[in-house]
Amino acid sequence: MKTAHISSVRAMEILDSRGNPTIRVYVELDNGVISVASVPSGASTGENEAIELRDHDNKRYAGKGVLQAVANVDNILAPAIIGMDITQQSKIDLTMIELDGTDNKSKLGANAILGISMAVARAGAQSCHLPLYQYLGGAGAKRLAIPCMNILNGGEHSDNNVDIQEFMAVPIGAPNFREGLRYVAETFHVLKKILNLRGLATSVGDEGGFAPNLDSNEDAMETIVQAIEQAGYKPGEDIAIALDSAANSFSVDMKGLYDLKWSGAGKMQSSDLISLAKDWINKYPIVLWEDPLAEGDWDGFKSFTNELGDKIEVVGDDIFVTNTHYIRQGIEKGIANSALIKLNQIGTVSESIEAVRMCRDAGWRYFISHRSGETEDAFLADFAVAMDGGHLKSGSASRSERIAKYNRLLEIEQELGDVAQYYW
Repeated sequence: MKTAHISSVRAMEILDSRGNPTIRVYVELDNGVISVASVPSGASTGENEAIELRDHDNKRYAGKGVLQAVANVDNILAPAIIGMDITQQSKIDLTMIELDGTDNKSKLGANAILGISMAVARAGAQSCHLPLYQYLGGAGAKRLAIPCMNILNGGEHSDNNVDIQEFMAVPIGAPNFREGLRYVAETFHVLKKILNLRGLATSVGDEGGFAPNLDSNEDAMETIVQAIEQAGYKPGEDIAIALDSAANSFSVDMKGLYDLKWSGAGKMQSSDLISLAKDWINKYPIVLWEDPLAEGDWDGFKSFTNELGDKIEVVGDDIFVTNTHYIRQGIEKGIANSALIKLNQIGTVSESIEAVRMCRDAGWRYFISHRSGETEDAFLADFAVAMDGGHLKSGSASRSERIAKYNRLLEIEQELGDVAQYYW
């Protein structure tokens, strides 16, 4: 089959789910294929993440415009990759990385580079007449991701008195994806009724989870367990709990001192948080804990994993930032047993795939993730199936930019039919 080549690349400024600017990229091939990709944006970010380029022009979008990144796509990146074979994903990504020339893509912008990288992957799949998950993951890509659904928000993703950023419902006991999605969607709606009966707010945070003022962080988990039971499911058997502390948001020094300021629980050392985590894991059906400690607290992270890594999945997000340099160190030092994978955290599809491979080779798990500022692009759903990671977080059962990913996974499951797999 004759391979297709890139004939044009262009970008435009669009809005993400928070109403802030982001980039959409169009890639056209010489065989007539046109693909589109839109780039997400994070709020809770790690210090070493790839840099999304913003204009800092306070006359437009409070300085958050991305016109310079758009211009970099049109005037610098596009000319460098036009004419390249669309199936050479790694070569195209490397060309853009070298053109930028910085460690964190700060010259041309990770948002500019990722927009092209995603659109190139999608164009390659279309040109090869393959679904994106099969193009990136091979003929054996058939495992549907368990939806770790964000149902309660705290921390920097909401305006309430809860320190933990995300409380997720995880349908570990469902027989397939569509039933798992039903389990947690039903739990989400029951949770709303419970909050209403308590006279609590049912407004939602950035990722669609409810953001009420609760009595404590534990009250959040007690309420979730209640919702699971009232929805007709067994906590720990049908539906478990996953947490994202996003501990950077309540770290005093980004090392070993923390202040649970939103809930008023006060200042703690790493050891205090680990003791608290032990109590919670013994009390609640927790199967995964993301960023339980801050990105600079490597010793604390290691202690947490030593104490609890045989019981739950300990996920590093801000500490690793989907970067193989940091993931390699984490593996060597036993810092965690899983890494969060965010496409825009590193800035290209091929680097994200390499991060997944590194985790897999080390016997680690990897947790595919959206960002708090999302778009209706469902690229992430295909990517999760392609990477065979087994679980994905894409927000709650509200907000269309989150639902788009779940609906795409429903489509993939239907496409796969009887060969589709689903397991924790």
